[in-house]
Amino acid sequence: MLILIAGLPGTGKTTLASAYAISEKVLHLNSDSLRNELQLRGKYSLETKQKVYDELLLRARKALSHGETVVVDSTFHQASVQRAFIQLAEELRVPLCWIEATASESILRERLGHPRPDSEADYRVYEQIRDAADPLPLPRLSLRTDEDSLSILVSKIREYVLENGERGSITTP
Repeated sequence: MLILIAGLPGTGKTTLASAYAISEKVLHLNSDSLRNELQLRGKYSLETKQKVYDELLLRARKALSHGETVVVDSTFHQASVQRAFIQLAEELRVPLCWIEATASESILRERLGHPRPDSEADYRVYEQIRDAADPLPLPRLSLRTDEDSLSILVSKIREYVLENGERGSITTP
């Protein structure tokens, strides 16, 4: 199964993805961590962004091909990136679940005002991505990370994934 946890900077998608992956003992891939691993921190040209997504796709493909469940977290704010992961799930015939992390503007402003280990995004970057973002595909589970505890959010993801996995659904745009 491929689980994509999407959201704008500061929404808590990485915290959420990490907690879910640990609780379910599945692979977690994160675009910011991978950017750092590839020594592309601070580089956001179209070419470097594509390198990060290509590597995410490659690693997800490898794990999914071996029957693993994979959680990928990134903004997924561009339709072309969304389509690439949808095509991967379709090609490998694995269920795909979209999870969207959201939070209030005031919480996002507060979160993005503090340095974070992997992400360089600040509130200005959040606004740029927000204003240019394509909508995420449906169906998806939308979670407010500023309203529920992490354990409740993880439980909600678990329930959603179990429902979608049982149906064998593959989300398409």
